[in-house]
Amino acid sequence: MLNYINITMEEKEIKEVVKEKYSLIVEQTKLQNESSCCGVGGCCSVDYTIFSENYTNLDGYNQDADLGLGCGLPTQYAKIKSGDTVIDLGSGAGNDCFIARAIVGEQGLVIGIDMTEAMIRKAIENTDKLGFKNVQFRLGDIEKMPVTANKADVIVSNCVLNLVPDKAKAFAEIYRVLKKGGHFSISDVVLNGELPENLRKDAEMYAGCVSGAIQKNEYLAIITNAGFKNVTIQKEKEIIIPDEILLKYISHDELRLFKANKIGIFSITVYADKLDCDCVNC
Repeated sequence: MLNYINITMEEKEIKEVVKEKYSLIVEQTKLQNESSCCGVGGCCSVDYTIFSENYTNLDGYNQDADLGLGCGLPTQYAKIKSGDTVIDLGSGAGNDCFIARAIVGEQGLVIGIDMTEAMIRKAIENTDKLGFKNVQFRLGDIEKMPVTANKADVIVSNCVLNLVPDKAKAFAEIYRVLKKGGHFSISDVVLNGELPENLRKDAEMYAGCVSGAIQKNEYLAIITNAGFKNVTIQKEKEIIIPDEILLKYISHDELRLFKANKIGIFSITVYADKLDCDCVNC
């Protein structure tokens, strides 16, 4: 199994790169983030408009919380019910949390987890403005969540797990935190085919959700190996990165090979259950 991130950076360095980039992003408007490639002016990575979906017609949408950073609409597929406890991994400024809160209602609970202090501050600021009492934000690592076991009915995440160095550990944590009978719906970026080396090795492209992505079949295998059942891809779309961005990292010859080999970068929304029994053959 090829672990892309070990080619370039140690785990601690990866997390620092992500924190640094997303701390800058949170200080900008959605328009500023969408008009520059990784959301940081002058950066040479991927424009988030390539990935992001339109939230504006969803109940609970709050413009201040939408930084244009997602690659799907996991709450739309997450089968959230009134009164549920929902955890959002990599909650950012609170966008998906506020959408989930509109579904769970006053009797439910929504917890956002993010490892970037600036994002947590922004999310709490947005929550205070809205006056919500049942939306919480916690500073923490997805690979070691600040949440007790069997807490959530539903877990959602939007274009975040690709940034996590140890994805197997992250999905093991998701399994631990979900209640028996709970489930997740996660939007993320995956690959079909090997990326050119310079794309895989670049820290900016890692923060831009590309070089941290792994093969789709490997991603789904990690979920299954964590103990989840009924693993289903709810939505899939190919992400087309413009040639002018790719050519900042690879040569024209490499670009031609990239296209000839039909290497694909995809946004998927994947669902899976944690069954409500412990039997091996369920």
